[in-house]
Amino acid sequence: MLLANVTVDRAFVVGPVRRRTFGSFVEHLGRCVYTGLHDPGHPTADADGFRGDVVDLVRELGVSTVRYPGGNFVSGYRWEDGIGPRAQRPARLDLAWHSTEPNTVGVDEFVRWARKAGVEPMMAVNLGTRGIQGALDILEYCNIRGGTAWSDRRRANGAEEPHDIRMWCLGNELDGPWQTGHKTAHEYGRLAAETARAMRQVQPDLELVACGSSGSGMPTFGEWERVVLTETYDVVDLVSAHAYYCEEDGDLASFLASAVDMDHFIDSVVATADAVRAARKATRRIHVSFDEWNVWYAGRAESRPPTGDDWPIAPTLLEDRYNVADAVVAGSLLISLLRHTDRVHAASLAQLVNVIAPIMTEPGGRSWRQTTFHPFALTARHAAGEVLRAAIDAPVHDTTRFGPVSAVDAVATYEPSTGDLVLFAVNRSVSRPVALTFHPRGFPRLRIVEALTLSNPDHTWSATPDDPTSVLPHPNPSATADDDTVRVDLPPVSWTMLRLRLP
Repeated sequence: MLLANVTVDRAFVVGPVRRRTFGSFVEHLGRCVYTGLHDPGHPTADADGFRGDVVDLVRELGVSTVRYPGGNFVSGYRWEDGIGPRAQRPARLDLAWHSTEPNTVGVDEFVRWARKAGVEPMMAVNLGTRGIQGALDILEYCNIRGGTAWSDRRRANGAEEPHDIRMWCLGNELDGPWQTGHKTAHEYGRLAAETARAMRQVQPDLELVACGSSGSGMPTFGEWERVVLTETYDVVDLVSAHAYYCEEDGDLASFLASAVDMDHFIDSVVATADAVRAARKATRRIHVSFDEWNVWYAGRAESRPPTGDDWPIAPTLLEDRYNVADAVVAGSLLISLLRHTDRVHAASLAQLVNVIAPIMTEPGGRSWRQTTFHPFALTARHAAGEVLRAAIDAPVHDTTRFGPVSAVDAVATYEPSTGDLVLFAVNRSVSRPVALTFHPRGFPRLRIVEALTLSNPDHTWSATPDDPTSVLPHPNPSATADDDTVRVDLPPVSWTMLRLRLP
């Protein structure tokens, strides 16, 4: 058994736990919207056609914000196609996913769904095939009370009060050659800056997100951020980051260390943003919106869109079935996001339903939780108050993709109002258990409230609609506490939450 120590000190605070860290993402892609969120024939569907069972699961998941409507989809989206009487809405080709978009669900329906689910909408505007005017039109439609052409259209469509959307993404992944309307950093930076300035003429206090790189492996990574932020620094609040991870060629050790790459990604974006800040002699800081992250097996057949003359509505796309190892990695990525809470001010698990998602549905039928649902839901529920800096002393092993990595990764949060100190930890060893000793300085006489571990001797085990509970986190009986230390055993390939409380 490996031995590891994690130490936190009550005085060493990284920053507040931000509720927006627990955001998600809904794109008009595959079955995310149609038969995912919206399924009028379902027994639980409401008057708007939204599945009540899915709303219940979204609430249980603890999602705070939802980014919409894309994603690659937004770069060709005409938002006004999705408003007004449904019978009059045109169907359009979606070039991003080679599908047909019926526009049955649009901005008004999405906002109504968001209110039902208790989440904050985060809207993306099309800067691929459109630009400043399109962004101003949807902003006017959503946020102006009335007395103008677009705001009065919203009221006529049944939304008397403004939608009051505060967070807006200025396009999506425009560094990528796959993106409709792909641009150079200078082209995008100028367009994003002018769009942001115009939007702030309507509402100066909006929170605006500029497109960062769509992955740390992009050849333009770093330089893209520098150029874009040089153009937009004075008019945006955040810059986006996107990252997906998967097990490649059976290399489980590297996959379990995926958070090493996320750490590098965040640190690099922050360093670039701060370099632009210094060059401009600015006082305010630009923060990170990690508004796409997840495990995604992009090479699988279900991730490839249709081709040729077939333009289906809501095809089966990106419907990864997640196993225990995938859930451990998802939990470790949340640890990375929390560890960077001083600079990561928002994040979005991509996506929410059916499409690389923690929630799966059958059309007209069952819904169930994937393995990745559980670390997200438990972290969203119990991470509160302040993030504490964790000092980790653990054995190191070599990985093919990321070099030497610690067998253990961890972060802790403390909520003074409840006295809850919560440790989130992963054992990244493929085969060896870890005896972890937790040293919480400044927290005397802690008692264990809850100790849960997600693991399985077969790390390839997945939840199914016929057996949805086989991979639930289970109580960890090894957890013990005395006056100043806590001990717990971490199985190989595992995620653990240890919740402690001051007397």
